Amino acid sequence: MPRWRCRLMWVTRISARWILFSFGYQWIRRKGKPAPRETAPIVVSNHVSYIDPIFYFYELFPTMVAAESHDSIPFVGTIIRAMQVIYVNRFIPSSRRNAVNEIKRKASCDRFPRVMLFPEGTTTNGRVIISFQLGAFIPSYPIQPVIVRYPHVHFDQSWGNISLVKLMFHNFMEVEYLPVIYPLEDQKETAARFAKRVSNVIAIGLNVTQTSHSYGDVMLLMKAAESKQEKPSSYMVEMAQVSSIFHLSSLEAVDFLDKFLSMNPDSSGHVSMDGFLRGLRLKASTLSEEIFRFLDVDNYGTITFKQFLFRLAHVMKQPLFREACQLALRECEFGGRGYISEEQLGDSLRATMMNMSKGEIHELFELFDGDGDGRVSQDDFVSCLRRNPLLIVLFSHCLQHDDLLETGDRTVDEIV
Repeated sequence: MPRWRCRLMWVTRISARWILFSFGYQWIRRKGKPAPRETAPIVVSNHVSYIDPIFYFYELFPTMVAAESHDSIPFVGTIIRAMQVIYVNRFIPSSRRNAVNEIKRKASCDRFPRVMLFPEGTTTNGRVIISFQLGAFIPSYPIQPVIVRYPHVHFDQSWGNISLVKLMFHNFMEVEYLPVIYPLEDQKETAARFAKRVSNVIAIGLNVTQTSHSYGDVMLLMKAAESKQEKPSSYMVEMAQVSSIFHLSSLEAVDFLDKFLSMNPDSSGHVSMDGFLRGLRLKASTLSEEIFRFLDVDNYGTITFKQFLFRLAHVMKQPLFREACQLALRECEFGGRGYISEEQLGDSLRATMMNMSKGEIHELFELFDGDGDGRVSQDDFVSCLRRNPLLIVLFSHCLQHDDLLETGDRTVDEIV
């Protein structure tokens, strides 16, 4: 880094300490010492408040990895830009890959500052450690874990409770540097196992439990809060576990929550069968009752979002689900026109659910006609079934033909 830039950075670091002082952090208690950069080129920490990066900028002057959205946060965004931040968009795979490559490049060269990450990917209340993202652990360099605490009696300083007015008084902050953790050289250690070892050390240091929640749960919480649900936290499902088991993305989970909320859950977050049928635009029938019982594993007569999400993800994970979608499309799309008309969809649906009225068929047609152009294309059809996987049962009669003939009735059982 040029000498003039180094001098400018020192001015910026002094400004960061002034910000901490003005926010009430006149004295910051430290335990342990930062390891030399050549010993631990990567530092990870739990994440409680937007005060965290301001302190670490002053103390360690690292290169941080941060979400692109943080650039617009007052004070923090300015400091992040000064730190030559590595930006990442967590929803774009290419952005995540580029960020990992940048972490490797900067961690491997002593010309760069150490790399600092908050592997939880979001702030918490400091009472748990949620699942770690793997970006800090893929390069397989030694890592120094750091713990930050905000002891308080009256004012909880975690992100969700932060108040600039209250910050103007005296506040408490503790930072503890833990021993460096090295990747295991005598055995092939995956990034996930390395991350688990580090998260265990941080959780023990904080004396808190670990959960499988992730940023995806924050997205679900915010979606439920926006919809004025009385208990938004009841819609969190430990998305890290869901993603690991079902390979379901957080964005897909939010889409499923949107569908669940359209079913008018009660104050405790439960949906009745009537609300479920309205949400999927289904009439009451033996088949629709069987679909609901598939979700209502406890036979309570209501379902929670977690039950809804897990069962839908289970359906989508089945090996034959995608093939079944394509076969159902081919069976409906007779005439070779490349799309399905409302009449064709009605004929296909009546083979499974007899006595459907024109109004009921029209409602389902509108559900499949995603772009509203009056006809259902292949993309419309498949994307609707991916958003509403349980509707594949409506085409169960199609799945007895052609390619899936040999599997007979087992096909439907495997899909749902």
